[in-house]
Amino acid sequence: MTPAPGGPYRAGVNARVAVLASGNGTNLQALMDDPVVGPWIVLVVSDRTDAFALERAGKRNVKAVFLDPLSHTDRAAYDHALRELLESDRIDCVALAGFMRIVGLEVVEAFRGRILNVHPALLPSFPGAHAVADALEWGVKITGVTVHMVDEEVDHGPIVAQELVAVRTDDDWDSLESRIHQAEHRLLPAAVRALVEGRLKVEGRMVHVLGEPGVG
Repeated sequence: MTPAPGGPYRAGVNARVAVLASGNGTNLQALMDDPVVGPWIVLVVSDRTDAFALERAGKRNVKAVFLDPLSHTDRAAYDHALRELLESDRIDCVALAGFMRIVGLEVVEAFRGRILNVHPALLPSFPGAHAVADALEWGVKITGVTVHMVDEEVDHGPIVAQELVAVRTDDDWDSLESRIHQAEHRLLPAAVRALVEGRLKVEGRMVHVLGEPGVG
């Protein structure tokens, strides 16, 4: 079991991490490719049967599960099934990597302080599912990436890490998203490692990242 966030941190921890993804799964790939985080990934869950993330998981012999929203009566029922799946696989921490469903209260409470989400903007700016397009529409000069803890509200929990991404005058959605992905692929594995190693100390909305990776 991973140490509690903000608790004693140490190298060599053994954790069971689940990744939730709805699409292509490039952030999942970055997590699996990380030499420290990769071995912790034991479960990938998607709400879309055609999500390439499931295929990426299969290629790494990671358990891949399509949890069908249409087979559940409502969001609460889906959330309950997701919690049961995570708990049955003895999951310690959860990473949302392009998961396009709102994680409900039941899962948030069961894994409070142990769920991270990566968002393609500098929260609290541009929350929601269209952050890259919103940044272009607003004509901002700087956008970026946020990794935050998940709470009861959408794109709201305490911020763990952020990285700036400049918006160029000739950017379109594809070019800007490509550079945002590059930042995501750096930030998310580092944040998951810090969470598992117990190096995140949360004080209200402030998150302190303690120590250095592998120290303890």
